[in-house]
Amino acid sequence: MNKLLKITMFCCFSVHAWASDVTLEKIRIETDISAVERGAEIMINVCHSCHSMKYIKYRDLVAFGIDKQKVDVWRGNQSLDASLLAQMSESDTLQAFGKAPPDLSLMVKARDGGANYVYSYLVGYYITPEGMQSNYVYPETKMPDILSISNATEGTQRAEIQRRARDIVSFLSWAADPHAAERIRLGYYVIAYLLVLTTLLYLVKNQIWSRLK
Repeated sequence: MNKLLKITMFCCFSVHAWASDVTLEKIRIETDISAVERGAEIMINVCHSCHSMKYIKYRDLVAFGIDKQKVDVWRGNQSLDASLLAQMSESDTLQAFGKAPPDLSLMVKARDGGANYVYSYLVGYYITPEGMQSNYVYPETKMPDILSISNATEGTQRAEIQRRARDIVSFLSWAADPHAAERIRLGYYVIAYLLVLTTLLYLVKNQIWSRLK
């Protein structure tokens, strides 16, 4: 029993130590159409060859407010009701990377740290002293440095790459919960309705009790 307790405590401390080694960058998520559209464009042009977004359809992009003509270019001969599936087959990605790239639809929700994790991962690539590519957040990653931040030496280059990473995260944050803005708007209406109803009921109650008195 004591041995099992020691092993459990060791594992807990090990996990805590590993997590504390990685400091995630904190970013502010932009939820406006322009930021999400820029992120969607980068996703389609850079990430879409390997990664799918099976829970997002091209129609969802149009419904959100992205220009339909642009979406039509992105989808090619696919239906508006088609999901954003990877251009490479799973067998090709397995052969290229040794494992299938994950679906990105819920990636922001799936990772501890959410959007901060995904952003830190995208800008966390670097070149080791041995000349190999690695990532501060997830050193075991098989994904190449798609934004080329590990090769960026100038401040302006890195700033532009960081902006692109924020746009990608804005799009992925929207994709993980496409109806969040709609729910928030509906919530305001519900709260306003409840306030009006509460006021009316209070006035009716006062009127009834004034007669009883």
